[in-house]
Amino acid sequence: MADWRASLPEVRGKLLHDQPLAPYTWFRVGGPADVLFLPADEDDLADVLKALPEEVPVHFMGVGSNSIIRDGGVEGVTVRLMGKYWGEVRPGGPHSLFARAGALDLAVARTAAREGIAGLSFFSGIPGSVGGAVRTNAGCYGRELKDVANQIEAVTRSGEKVRFEAEIAQYGDPKIDFSYRHSNLPDDIIVTGILLTGSGEDDPAALEREIKDHQARRAETQPIREKTGGSTFANPDPPGTPNQRSSWKLIDEAGCRGLRVGGAQVSAKHCNFLINADEATAADLEALGELVRARVLDVTGVQLRWEIRRIGRIQTPA
Repeated sequence: MADWRASLPEVRGKLLHDQPLAPYTWFRVGGPADVLFLPADEDDLADVLKALPEEVPVHFMGVGSNSIIRDGGVEGVTVRLMGKYWGEVRPGGPHSLFARAGALDLAVARTAAREGIAGLSFFSGIPGSVGGAVRTNAGCYGRELKDVANQIEAVTRSGEKVRFEAEIAQYGDPKIDFSYRHSNLPDDIIVTGILLTGSGEDDPAALEREIKDHQARRAETQPIREKTGGSTFANPDPPGTPNQRSSWKLIDEAGCRGLRVGGAQVSAKHCNFLINADEATAADLEALGELVRARVLDVTGVQLRWEIRRIGRIQTPA
């Protein structure tokens, strides 16, 4: 590891060796990154990726709302797009916004409201940043990112800048498209920005009220003041499915509300959320999630799919 780290180029951002990642995640758990890279812009990112040996893994991390960083840390380079540059949200054309990947989803909703752009208020109900939302086709309140995605900008693992039309353009094979809580974006690209197109014009005050309603609904139904993440498991059925099954109902049916492993707990407020209730480790959270999956499968016959990403090395006992 020392050889490739010593050969990294000079950057305008920051390269932090053996950097603890727990402070960068909502769960506040996890080990260090071999290298945490905070690039200044796309050129800075591309220069480092070009210089990295092919065998060095690269991981993307947004604001840490949808990730469990394992206790053994993360091998290779972890890229986090943060700061004023990466948080930019600006008008991008008629009824459209351009957002860089580090922009908070709430900032997208609020900027759209100020600009009078309808159809983007649902972003206020999505925890995290735009880059992560693209990767997982995040959504809520009946809408998903795919409904408003227009153009996506990214940098490949080899340092090449690419741009493509959402759902219709080609990058390699097959086409890039979106499905429920999933995109087939290649693993070797880092999303850097996206053009979002709303559904037309609306009164800014009305859009602000819509955002406040979404925020109040989240506060009432989700454990947003806990050390938690986004939804732990994707619903078994995509939106619009007749008799759609919800993960939280299946978890409740399996008797998992309030279930604990170590310092990790299934939220009593909304049982599709895990919380770091008492100095939990990443291993506690992951073990709890797997226990929930096993009980739900046993009771209901449904195999839940993780929506939270688990990243890094499992720590082995000393």
